Amino acid sequence: MTPTTIARLMLCLLASPLAYAQNADRQLQGHTRNQNTLELATSDGRYLIKPYSANVVETTFIPNGERFEAASHAVVLAPVDVGARLTDEGARLVYATAGITVVVDKRPFRISYLYKGKPLVAEKHGYGRDGKMETIEFALDDGEALYGAGARAAGMDRRGKRFQLYNKAHYGYGEKSQLLNFTIPLALSSKKYAIHFDNPQVGWLDFDSRKDGTLRYEVIGGRKTYQVVAGDSWDGVMADYTALTGRQPLPPRWAFGNFASRFGYKSEAQTRAVVDRFIADKIPLDAVVLDLFWFGKTVKDTMGNLAWDRDTFPNAEKMMADLKQKGVKTVIVTEPFVLTTSQRWQEAVQQRVLATDEAGKPATYDFYFGNTGLVDMYTQRSRDWFWNVYKNLKAGGVAGWWGDLGEPEVHPSWVQHGEDGARQGADRIHNIYGHDWARLIAEGYRKDYPNERPFILMRAGYSGSQRFGMIPWSGDVSRGWGGLQSQVEISLQMGMQGLAYMHSDLGGFAGAVLDDELYVRWLQYGVFQPVFRPHAQDDVAPEPVFRSERTKVLAREAVWLRYAMLPYNYTLAFDNSSTGMPLMRPVLFEEDEATAISSTYLWGHDFLVAPVVEPGATRKEVHFPVKGSVWFDFHTGEKHMGGITEVVKPAEANIPVYVRAGAFVPMAKVVQSTRDYSTRSIDLHYYHDASVAKGEGKMYDDDGETADAYAKGRYEIVRFASQYAGGKLEIRFSTETGKAQAASERGFALKVHNVQARPRAVTVDGKAVRFSWNDQHNLLEVPVAARKQPSSTVVVTL
Repeated sequence: MTPTTIARLMLCLLASPLAYAQNADRQLQGHTRNQNTLELATSDGRYLIKPYSANVVETTFIPNGERFEAASHAVVLAPVDVGARLTDEGARLVYATAGITVVVDKRPFRISYLYKGKPLVAEKHGYGRDGKMETIEFALDDGEALYGAGARAAGMDRRGKRFQLYNKAHYGYGEKSQLLNFTIPLALSSKKYAIHFDNPQVGWLDFDSRKDGTLRYEVIGGRKTYQVVAGDSWDGVMADYTALTGRQPLPPRWAFGNFASRFGYKSEAQTRAVVDRFIADKIPLDAVVLDLFWFGKTVKDTMGNLAWDRDTFPNAEKMMADLKQKGVKTVIVTEPFVLTTSQRWQEAVQQRVLATDEAGKPATYDFYFGNTGLVDMYTQRSRDWFWNVYKNLKAGGVAGWWGDLGEPEVHPSWVQHGEDGARQGADRIHNIYGHDWARLIAEGYRKDYPNERPFILMRAGYSGSQRFGMIPWSGDVSRGWGGLQSQVEISLQMGMQGLAYMHSDLGGFAGAVLDDELYVRWLQYGVFQPVFRPHAQDDVAPEPVFRSERTKVLAREAVWLRYAMLPYNYTLAFDNSSTGMPLMRPVLFEEDEATAISSTYLWGHDFLVAPVVEPGATRKEVHFPVKGSVWFDFHTGEKHMGGITEVVKPAEANIPVYVRAGAFVPMAKVVQSTRDYSTRSIDLHYYHDASVAKGEGKMYDDDGETADAYAKGRYEIVRFASQYAGGKLEIRFSTETGKAQAASERGFALKVHNVQARPRAVTVDGKAVRFSWNDQHNLLEVPVAARKQPSSTVVVTL
């Protein structure tokens, strides 16, 4: 970095409000560089500043008298030498990568961060103590919007609020909730940077609640480490943050289908009957979820049995095999609590698999389900015991796991975890308990079933839980309009924090509310969120097969659309696994000014979705992002211009959904189960507009079940490209096949939207073909015959 560049950086920083962030008491006493790490000696400790990449830098403060805690529960990226350059300018040190520059002012001592010459954020007092809490403070710009802190319903821009970092269930919450099951020590800024506080212990994350321009992290103890992540775009921030904390592996394909679930199915006979009802009503189904009645007849006193109740499920293994023959997987709930009244209590005590009290005896306490102990995830002995429970159940036919109450729901501070030499109090590990529970299952699969993708549905986790394949859900939301209203924000925010499969109990969970309009609107939204899983208390049936006839018809249409969109949705999931981009994306990702919008969102790159979240809605405000872009109504074809907000009239049969001009949307034939899913015949929709000179898209496909299929070369990617000029539209198909994958024979029904007049000619690979053009819908349909040929070209002369 040249002196001229450094001088320019300093001018940028001095012109920023961040220049006033300082700590007059801390004095720099010296500095050294050890390979990739810059070490600063100060009057009260030392700083370690270490780049992980050009766009990710970690800073750790170690107070005098304390030892460095090297272990991170969140970070999996290995730091590399990115050629950072250290310059001593006399009054300051400049430690610069190609992306992030760290500026250390010597007197007064101050650490500031810039990205490609633009000020990002600066420590404001930096590390300090406030009573029993340790703190790290940063200075914020005026007008800077903040996101993160886990799953909350507190408004899309969360600046001005203070959030507790303590995973906790909020039963029956509605439009607002300040504290839910996932509390993540991560702040993201509208300036396209993130700060991850790399410490799971309980505390607070204050997003400038005092209105003095301060981001403040407060914790009871542990690491004083944070990472700054920055990028040119949100795509870059997402890619770098998920590279740091891990990417979500691709779930099994059946996870994108429909689930039958309630609290709960009480017998084998009832479970079989429900599945048969879906098949009879031609509502696609891929999984049935069994709540706690699979191991006991009562809600209380049986948790921890962790074995089939043979009175009510006498032939569970045969039931699961029969359901599998029908294309339906079985998912069962497990909890980490072992009640003193359960069948396994003595076994758990004798094998010493439970968390303990101060005296080393099994910790027991009361909660809603009874008097309980808690499985200790922090000894190898306990993990092996719990994993063997899962292995035995899997051997009988269980296909997926639902981990409930994993905050843990009740977790007194006096409870101790781990072996004698490394015991930890509950508050040190509370926020990573669910994270490490998911890790146990994920690592078990990697060891014992390395070719299978696990399905791990869980209610609590931490930074990086996505890398274990965790599929989070938003907890016990109320069955009311307020409950629906909060769901988009929760999913968008969690996607920004790496957990891209956050979803809700469709229809709402808590309360005996029979509201067919609410139910239908929730399911219509569910088509465009990561997991389609209606679930509720059984006072009112959550399954569409038990609803009124009109409700059933509308619900069936939503499920059919969900299955038709599987090629698009599965490709989104592949992109998430390879880039970290969430499936649901805020408009902010495309418009810097859209800092507070969650009523409209993007489903992948090409869909814009506006859920109907009010009863009897006759109008819906929709913001169409990006001036100069064009959007088409997915259902009617009506054209809308980007960069404006419009009021539209919702239809009963669907919520407002739009597709970007230039988009390719592959869709499949609807099947009763993804077992019968095929991409051999695809309806490929292309949304043409004269304003789009070039477009592109793709479709990812594999067998839907092999772990790491892409890395193993067991995949196909069909890439689509369009070019329009001089009245001629050219659409190209090309297929990339993995090294271990044979090419498939695949045909397309190409459907080109917004073709205003009958084309003069259409050719496929230079040969004229028959086509149809619908003048009412301005829709051109061109058959592209099935072939193994790796590429094809369609030319439409308009």
